[in-house]
Parts: sequence; C-alpha cells; structure tokens
Amino acid sequence: MIPRYSRAEMIAIWAPATRFRIWFEIEAHACDALAEIGAIPKESARAIWQKADHVEFDVARIDEIERVTKHDVIAFLTHLAEFIGPDARFVHQGLTSSDVLDTCLAVQLRRASEILIADVDKLLSALKARAYEHKLTPTIGRSHGIHAEPTTFGLKLAGFYAEFQRARTRLVTAREEISTCAISGAIGTFANIDPRVEAYVAAKLGLRPEPISTQVIPRDRHAAFFATLGVVASSVERLATEIRHLQRTEVLEAEEFFSEGQKGSSAMPHKRNPVLTENLSGLARLVRGAVTPALENVALWHERDISHSSVERGIAPDATITLDFALARLAGVVEKLIVYPENMRKNLDRLGGLIHSQRVLLALTQKGVSREDAYAFVQRNAMPVWRGQGDFLTLLKADKDVRAALSEPELESLFDLAYHFKAVDAIFARVFG
Repeated sequence: MIPRYSRAEMIAIWAPATRFRIWFEIEAHACDALAEIGAIPKESARAIWQKADHVEFDVARIDEIERVTKHDVIAFLTHLAEFIGPDARFVHQGLTSSDVLDTCLAVQLRRASEILIADVDKLLSALKARAYEHKLTPTIGRSHGIHAEPTTFGLKLAGFYAEFQRARTRLVTAREEISTCAISGAIGTFANIDPRVEAYVAAKLGLRPEPISTQVIPRDRHAAFFATLGVVASSVERLATEIRHLQRTEVLEAEEFFSEGQKGSSAMPHKRNPVLTENLSGLARLVRGAVTPALENVALWHERDISHSSVERGIAPDATITLDFALARLAGVVEKLIVYPENMRKNLDRLGGLIHSQRVLLALTQKGVSREDAYAFVQRNAMPVWRGQGDFLTLLKADKDVRAALSEPELESLFDLAYHFKAVDAIFARVFG
C-alpha cells in the first residue's frame, strides 16, 4: 500500500525485518523444543539464541542470496548460518518452508488484527459520544432517499455503533481462527518432527497447533479472515456514504470538518467537499478486493502448491494496512463531524407535514374507517402537498371524510414531533447497555 494511506504501526508488521525476526523466533523456539526432547544438543539450542537473538538481519544480504537460490527461506537460513556457525546445522531440522511461512503469517495477521480491533474501539468511542450528544436531535429518516418519518441523529449514530460492535466481534473471531501454528514437516505427517515441537512453538508465539495441516495451514481460515475485513470495510463505506449524502448542498445536515487554510477546489474557492468520506468509499473497495483472491486460495492442489503465496504477499499487507488507515480516518471524521440541527429541522418541515401521514392513517382506522378508505383519504390530501400546493394539516381539516372521523384537536395532536421519540431511551439501552 502507498504511504499516503498507511500508518507506521501496521506497516511495521509487514516490514521484511519483522518477517525475518519472526522466522528466526520460529526456528529458535523449534530448536529449544528439539533440545528438550533430546533431538539436538541443548548447548546448540542455547548457542542459536545467543548468537542471533540480537542480530539485525541484513535484508539486502538475504535478497542477494535469494537471487542465487531462488528460495526465500533457504536464503534466510543461509544468512542465519553466517551468524550462528556450526550449530546452524540443527536449525530447520524436520521443518518444511511452509511451517515457517504459514506460522509467521499467522503471527502477522494476529498482530494486525489486534491493531484493527483497537481501531474499531476508537471508532466506537467516537460514535457513542456523538450519539449521546444528539440523542434527541430531530432529523428526518429517509427510505429510498425520500423523506419518510422523523428519527433522531443520535439514533442514526447508534445504529452505526451497533454495526461496528458486530464488526469488532467478527474481528475477534477472525483473529482467533487465523491464530494457528503448523510445525508438522513435509506433507504434514510429523515424519521428521515431533508434534511436541509444534505445541511448544505455538505456545511461545501465542498460537494454537493446527489440528491437521497437510503441508500448509488450510486456506479456508485465511478466506474467512479476509472476508471479515471486507465486511468491516463495507460498514466503513456505509457510514461514509451516509455522511456524504448528508453533506450534499440540498441537505447539509452534517459535514466533514473543514480546517483553516483547507481548499475544496482548485477552480472554485467556495467548495467544501466530503473528500475524506469519498476517500473512505474508495479504500473500502480496495479492502474488498482482497476477498475473492482469498476465497480462490482455498482450493490448493493436493497437500500443497504455492498458487496462494503470491496472492497473500499482496493482499495481507495491503488489506490490513488499508483498513487500519480507513478505520482511523473514519474515527476522526466522526469526532470532528459538524452537525447542523437547524438544517435538520428545516428539512423536517420541507414537506408541509407529510411526515405525519402514517399517524393520520392509523388514527382513521382506529376510528372505524377501513384501511383502504383511510389510505385513500390521506393520500388524496398528501399528493397536492407533495406538489407544493398547500399544507397537509390544513387540507386534512377541510376534508369532510377525514373530519367525519377526527376532530381538529385530534388531527393537530397527530402532528406532534415528540411522539416519534418515545422509544429513544429504550433503543439506547439496547445498544449501549
């Protein structure tokens, strides 16, 4: 991912130096376990840690070796032997390359998950604070983009809070599913490595042994992981799209913070564009772009092929780095979001009272009018108002069929905005506890 959409902590997880450090730890922990069961000398296992634990692995040197070997793990092991010396013969005993690569990827994805979960926590905090701030701020609810009935801006934000709570739960589940270790050797039969080594390495790295790994960890785990990232990204886009719609000139109920000195257009000095949320919609597409390749990685040949490898070298860093940046940006947008309650109220009143049509419909049915007739009475008074020809309440008061069932005071009571908010406390209790 390009630096523009990257944050340092997540980038560090995918840096070559980090990867080589994890590879070393996998190999060194495996040597400790081999020494414990008497497969290699204990002094050799100690020497491996002593000679390489504080080494800064030379990425350029490893790349140089790989240009000859055409094999990344062998290139690393060759470089490692340059530090360790004769005891290097005990490194990688009984292991296959995938043991190192897949276990390392599990560590990296677990660490990436922890950052993403922390990102969601920050977003949840921002959503909760703004939801309570606007718990009873009246606004119009829209269906099909059309004014429907009143809601509150706090309820809008509470809905997104609940969605990102689900996102957090999914990320926790994805983190646990991906956190497995394979140290089972070629074809995964443990023919040349004791299963106790796998258990030891897994415990040291905060992972669980993969129950059965063939020569790779099954890629359905990775598919589920990247699918989760795709769902979270879609939630990011849904909130970003809501903000973009609310910032439209004709609506302007909320907008992104516009800082001192910021410019919206190179040509039009008046512009204040929703550039951050538009950016988030684009970033969400990038994250979702990882999902289909991850699904296609599941069907490997027999016990192993490497068609998945090139895919994961791209999608693992790109998807996690991009989603990390997107979640952090979205939290900032929510924290600084400018809200215009007066515009919300103005928009509530734009349709001349039509937003109360359901209450009138229901009141007529409660007075004995059939639903079909009640709908027709309300609709014939609503359509002129829709065309800008009069006020809904006034027209209803003049309708003889409506007045036969409802008095003027009864009609007026049906236009009370507060009626729609009587369950707000109950909904907030469900969402926030």
